[in-house]
Amino acid sequence: MGMSSGSGGATPNINVTPLIDVLLVLLIIFMIITPTKPHKFEAKVPAEPKPEDQTVVPRPNPLTLVIGINNADKKITLNNEPAGDVSNAGELTARLINIFKERETGGVLREGTNEVEKTVFIKSPRSMKYGEVVRVIDAAKQAGAQPIGLQIDDLAE
Repeated sequence: MGMSSGSGGATPNINVTPLIDVLLVLLIIFMIITPTKPHKFEAKVPAEPKPEDQTVVPRPNPLTLVIGINNADKKITLNNEPAGDVSNAGELTARLINIFKERETGGVLREGTNEVEKTVFIKSPRSMKYGEVVRVIDAAKQAGAQPIGLQIDDLAE
């Protein structure tokens, strides 16, 4: 009549084949997705100088913008001219925005591209606190600076 077996009742069996199929599909999906994750920080490293280039004396680029941070009094300089301090970098941002607008109207382009020259270098001593340097980097980014280079070696503390 119902489900009856001769020795006391039906025994349940789990069919694991569909579970294994689902597991293999998930494994394949994760194997495909994993290599597409960003797993590195891209840094632009200068090339080694050629022997013929070592005899030529390099001229400084007049368009170079260098932001210096003084560790003693936390003052910021833009090309050796005062530009505020670390706690309030608004003056630095305003000056960079003005410089970039002048360059845009004047047609000052980065060499080999059609982009306005907005490269900025930040000089900071090693003993400077990380958070203070990041505030200056953020101020430069708000002004539209890109790329931003960091220099930490051979600076007076």
